[in-house]
This record gives sequence, structure tokens and C-alpha cells, in this order.
Amino acid sequence: MPQLAADLTQITHTPLEKIPSSGIRAFAQRIDDIPDLIKLTLGEPDLNTPEHVKQAAVQSILANDSHYSDQRGTLQLRQAISNYLQRKQNLTYDPKSEIIVTVGATEALTAIALSLFQPGDQIIVPTPSYALYFPLIQYTQAELVAINTASTDFVLTPQALKNTLQEHPQAKAILLNYPTNPTGREYSEKVLKQLVPIIRQSHLYVISDEIYSELTYDCPHVSIARYLPERTLLVNGVSKSHAMTGYRIGYLAGPETLINLIAKMHAFMITAPSNPAQAAAAEALENGDQDPVDSRHIYQKRRDYIVQALNEMGLQTMPGEGAFYVFAKIPAQYKNDDEAFALDLAHKAKVGGTPGKSFGPGGEGYIRFSYAASDVDLRKAMSRIQKFLSAEVVVK
Repeated sequence: MPQLAADLTQITHTPLEKIPSSGIRAFAQRIDDIPDLIKLTLGEPDLNTPEHVKQAAVQSILANDSHYSDQRGTLQLRQAISNYLQRKQNLTYDPKSEIIVTVGATEALTAIALSLFQPGDQIIVPTPSYALYFPLIQYTQAELVAINTASTDFVLTPQALKNTLQEHPQAKAILLNYPTNPTGREYSEKVLKQLVPIIRQSHLYVISDEIYSELTYDCPHVSIARYLPERTLLVNGVSKSHAMTGYRIGYLAGPETLINLIAKMHAFMITAPSNPAQAAAAEALENGDQDPVDSRHIYQKRRDYIVQALNEMGLQTMPGEGAFYVFAKIPAQYKNDDEAFALDLAHKAKVGGTPGKSFGPGGEGYIRFSYAASDVDLRKAMSRIQKFLSAEVVVK
């Protein structure tokens, strides 16, 4: 037995051991056991999957659709994705050679990183951004080149990108996420058109995570793939748009040469996605255009409510144009210690938010709240935060 323990110790000495767990999940687990906690931590829609989508999964099961699908996903779903991207974004992808169905957008991003990132590659990421990007870059031994966007209202500017490329002319790729998690900021068509010539001149590849593309409130979503299709790997899925997080269906679209390469890693990782989930996703993309519209109306009302409520409390909050998050500046007395504020809020006010430092440079001193929660919980949470802040002022 002692020998076995020694062997196991050796096995665990891998690069993965040095990489911390997701800051979002780790913090959520720290506070999950607090009684009566209102959790505004995870990006988990409280809405139900549309009925017609659920029925498509049921029919797949009843039809004994229980064998392996094509490793890249069923042709029906890949065709539905192709049609959807043409209809929504005026993008043309061959369903047979330029699209992969993945186990959520997470697997798409992981397959990209493991296929394309090499030790020493420089990967540009505007921050604060989704926490998954950092461990993927670290694990592949690539180099994170973070562009802190806090001083430019959390949007990457052309000048900031130019400056970064002057310092890192050998950068291989830029990883964009918009609407952005955690800030909810969207990239307008005007900004994209300013960024595209800089990216094209630098020969960067673009990894564009557009999982929240259906949830924009103040302007239509425009994919950067419309202007750089030959350089862009477009990542999306149905988790957020159709409240299907548990179905785990994402997709990846891009140039055939890159897709063929990534498809190998994808096959090594998962063999093939679930058939009932793919049937449901095909139904969502073929016949569910109205579903995200209905969800958008609900989320926009929640956004407007929570932004106004937090601002009235003195927590400076910029209304994001998309997704379902608000990124609020923490009280001055906490300086930039967003984790201390989030812990106090969880233990004393019974409201869970995610510390801004989880999202990289520029996130320090902020807290993210998800408004993908019920109206009742949001109103109760805002009332608790107000009472907590009032008590803190009195104590201070």
C-alpha cells in the first residue's frame, strides 16, 4: 500500500496540478452551504427549455436513437446550424466540412486550445473575461497577453489592440467574447469594423465566443466572422439562447482546414455528442427563433431593475448591452478587495455574487451578479443588499 501511495503521488505531478480550479465555481462552492442564500453567482437560466424543444428530445429517445452519431454531430443538426448562421448572421458554412457539434461551448473552446495552442504561443484576451480562458492557455503552456479594458468601459479599443500588437508582434490569436461575461458589454458593428483591419494586418486568428449572441438588448449582434470568415473560429451553442445548459450542445464553425484539425481532438475527447440532445438542439435552431426573443424581454426587464437598484445603493454599475450579468463596483471602504466584499455579502446579507478578480485583470474591485434568476429572488436580493450596505455605513 505505501508503494501505491508513492506511485499516485508521482502521477499527480502534472501541469494540471498547478492550475487552479475555476474561480467562479470555486467561490460558488465556498458559499453554497450558507442557509437561505440567494445565488446570483452562476450563469444558469432560471427559465425552462421550450416545450417543443423538449418534445424533440423525447421523440429521439422513443425512436431508439441510441447509437453513435457522426463524430462531428448529426448532419441534421449541422445543417440546422448552417441555416441558422445564414439566417441570423449572413454567414455561409458547409455543414459537412466547416461545422462541429460539441459538448457545450466549453468543449469547443477546449478542443480549439488543445489543437492550436503551442508552448510559447501568445494569445491575446481582452479582460475582464470568462474565467475558462486562463486555465486553457496556461495548460497548453501558451502565454496570456491580457488587455485590461477597465479604463475603456470594458470594450477593447482599436488603439489598445494596436499598442498590444506593437509589443507582441508574434501573437498568434485573439480570443473575443461578446456579449461579454462578466460585464455584459457588446461589440457594435462600428467597433468591429475598426478592429478587423488591425487583426487582418497582424495575421491573427480570431476565436470568437458568441454564446450570448441571442441575448442582446440595445443593438443587434454582429459576428466578427462576417468580416473575417477565413480567420475566425466561431463558437456558439443553445445553452443560453434556449435555456438548455444541461443539454450540453455547442458548436464550432470555421475554415475547413482548421475544422479538420480540431475535429481530431474533438473526437479524441468525446467520440460523439448525445443524440437526444442533438435532436433538441436541431429543433431549437430550426423552429425556435421566437424563444430567445421571449427570453430577451424577460432578461432586459431584470437588467433594468437590478442596474437601477444597485446604482441607487451607490454601487456603480454600467448596464451591459447583452448576456445576463451586471458588473458592479464594490464599496470604497473595501478598497479593491472584491473577495472580502463578496464573502461579507454572502454571510451577512445572504446574497451570492462572484468576485471580479475571477475574471482577470480589470476585474479587481468589482462583483458580478447574474440576473438569470427569478424576479422574486432578484427583488429579495436587492432588498438584502440595501440593508447590508446601510448597516455597513452605520458601523463604519
